[in-house]
Amino acid sequence: MTVQEQVKAPKIHRGLAGVYIDRSQVSMIDGKNGILSYRGYAIEDLVENTSFDETAFLLINGWLPSEAELAHFKKDLDASRGLPDNVVALISAMQASHPMDVLRSAVSALAASDPDREEESTEAVKRKAARLIAQSATVVATHLALRQGRAQPISNRHLNHAANFLSMLQGQVPDPDLGLLFDQDMIIHAEHGSNASAFTARVVTGAGADFHASITAAIGCFAGASHGGAVEGVMQMVREINSPENTQAYIAERHRRKDPVMGFGHRVYRTADPRARYLRGHAQTLSRMAGNNTWLEILDRVAEEMRPYMRHGVNVNVDFYAAVSYALLGIPDEFFGAVFAVSRLPGWAAQVLEQKENNILIRPLLLYVGDKDRPYIPIHQR
Repeated sequence: MTVQEQVKAPKIHRGLAGVYIDRSQVSMIDGKNGILSYRGYAIEDLVENTSFDETAFLLINGWLPSEAELAHFKKDLDASRGLPDNVVALISAMQASHPMDVLRSAVSALAASDPDREEESTEAVKRKAARLIAQSATVVATHLALRQGRAQPISNRHLNHAANFLSMLQGQVPDPDLGLLFDQDMIIHAEHGSNASAFTARVVTGAGADFHASITAAIGCFAGASHGGAVEGVMQMVREINSPENTQAYIAERHRRKDPVMGFGHRVYRTADPRARYLRGHAQTLSRMAGNNTWLEILDRVAEEMRPYMRHGVNVNVDFYAAVSYALLGIPDEFFGAVFAVSRLPGWAAQVLEQKENNILIRPLLLYVGDKDRPYIPIHQR
């Protein structure tokens, strides 16, 4: 590209950094001050006062439910937890595959049996969202049960969604305190604006695809190591460090090789991720209950070693303490991303619903900088 062409060229926003693609009422992220809210409610108020069921209803509908509305929503979730036989067979056939691959494939397959599969009205999508929130938890729990040689998990109608999900993952009714912590974890993970997977869901929705296609695409994006897959990487780092005494040398070697430290940095937050503050408390409680403080100690040592970089906006993110929390709950590392994805489903649904309200095909431009006017050479002369 010539100097003249460079002057005339439009500004490139790589990764769409700093670009607003639309207006939204779903969530607000103040990256400078570390503030997050869903539908105008501070994340702190939702975590401390509501359940995941209420938060999911809020994200999908736009308001916190009344007692009657919440009871009806829970009834819908309970009625939807079962999986069609063909989906169970698919999970069984894929049980050696990564849980994110299984979840993505199962969600796609669930489209065929959805009662509203031909309907894309707002109310139909809300019904699909409720069903998929319930079904996705059963998909992940069924996959884990098959891996561990357990019977297919059975839903417990006496538990809320989070406690029921944890019950199916663990194969037993969880301690109420554990159920509450897991419920709060799911609220924290439920929504986060136009992140890569939510944007993917909006792009697919913008093309006129159905709800299950949008969520399937979001899960595919979320599996990436730079997105939802990062939570698995944090636990891998903890296991590699192995002992708090090894932390300093490990971090020094990462810096020497210019390798990223897992669980640090965010495209939006320039200060501490507000979700991480809660998750550290959860990891601390779970460490105490399990009688295992080593993993948390390693994370705290990593955070201390990374302190010089925090003044430059490289702070602890949501994955950092979530990884240890999941591990202390007995969830295998490979399933971390899938559990996170189940929590994120209400947020994806809310993003899809909002996109459909004033839908438009999302079609950004690429500035061509390749060769021009190349002469065609017949194949026998090349």
